[in-house]
Amino acid sequence: MKTKGALLYEPNTDWEVEEIEIGDPVAGEVHVRLAATGLCHSDEHVRTGGNTVPVYPVLGGHEGAGVVTKVGPGVVGLEEGDHVVLGFIPACGVCKPCSKGMQNLCDQGANLLTGKAIADDTFRITASGNPVSPMCLLGTFSPYVCVNQSSVIKIEKDVDLATAALLGCGVSTGWGSTASIGGTKAGDVVVVVGVGGVGINAVQGAAAAGARMVVAVDPVAYKREWAQEFGATHTFSSMSEALEPLRDLTWGTMADTVALTVGELEGDMIQPALDLTAKGGQVVVTAIADMQQIDAKVGLFELALLQKRIQGAIFGGISPRTQIPRLLDEYRAGRLKLDELVTRTYSLEEINQGYQDMRDGKNLRGVVRYTEADW
Repeated sequence: MKTKGALLYEPNTDWEVEEIEIGDPVAGEVHVRLAATGLCHSDEHVRTGGNTVPVYPVLGGHEGAGVVTKVGPGVVGLEEGDHVVLGFIPACGVCKPCSKGMQNLCDQGANLLTGKAIADDTFRITASGNPVSPMCLLGTFSPYVCVNQSSVIKIEKDVDLATAALLGCGVSTGWGSTASIGGTKAGDVVVVVGVGGVGINAVQGAAAAGARMVVAVDPVAYKREWAQEFGATHTFSSMSEALEPLRDLTWGTMADTVALTVGELEGDMIQPALDLTAKGGQVVVTAIADMQQIDAKVGLFELALLQKRIQGAIFGGISPRTQIPRLLDEYRAGRLKLDELVTRTYSLEEINQGYQDMRDGKNLRGVVRYTEADW
């Protein structure tokens, strides 16, 4: 089928909306008509060249939800008309990580940036006859996608799909960074550094898990104000500004967990985060760095002597098929704010403006909402 999509032809250029062609689903695949897609910072990393892909152009987008419109052979548990959220990490359910309960580390994720379909290692999308790499094998910057069933999570039909789309990446990743892999318990002190589309949900997750103190750190005043609406008890503009007040607030014990959820991770952020961390505490590294970034400043003596940990995290350290239905239940119960996250909606043709607004710190989450005109 022919549709449109936002393509990136090389780093440090704008997204270009043009006609693309999507192949029919083969064995194990489905077509999905999307209701919306979130504008996540990970796609911005591709635009700036921080993360590169083997084949350009790239069809951006990896956070979306919609309705199944066509089902390929051998698909199990999905049929036309189903409402689904797309997980940016596939979960096959049978590889070694999946069998150990770590679907967020599914072996099928190894080829996420290659653009080649899981089913047959070919390109499912073309533009002017040339292969296109869909971001995370999804490519939600198009109103239609052809995706593997491993990347599809069926949901109930009572939740607006444009709202549910946020669960495909930002909400699940942020919430899990503190409430899941972060292990927040009642009475804990949690610091969240970077309060954008991921970090604001780390704030929500920590508050929901019972943290007695949730400290939000962000240079943008608007985001610090919003953080208080989502559960932050204290806010600061930088880690250095937060250091002494946190020492006073905790009687010198500092934070049980510090979640790094900034837009782009730099190596010199690790040690300031460790300075905010208590003995036996942890720094959860959720933010993505430039692929070439290998240097980090860490006080090794302190790391051993005070038994602190640096913990990596993808998708909040939880399985997509577990996390997304669980968070929908939290939303229904009124314990998870989703609608309030969307600060502005855009058409696909406005996608470059959406990312400029993100860079300018104007949005918690910008969302492209598709309409009948797109379908």
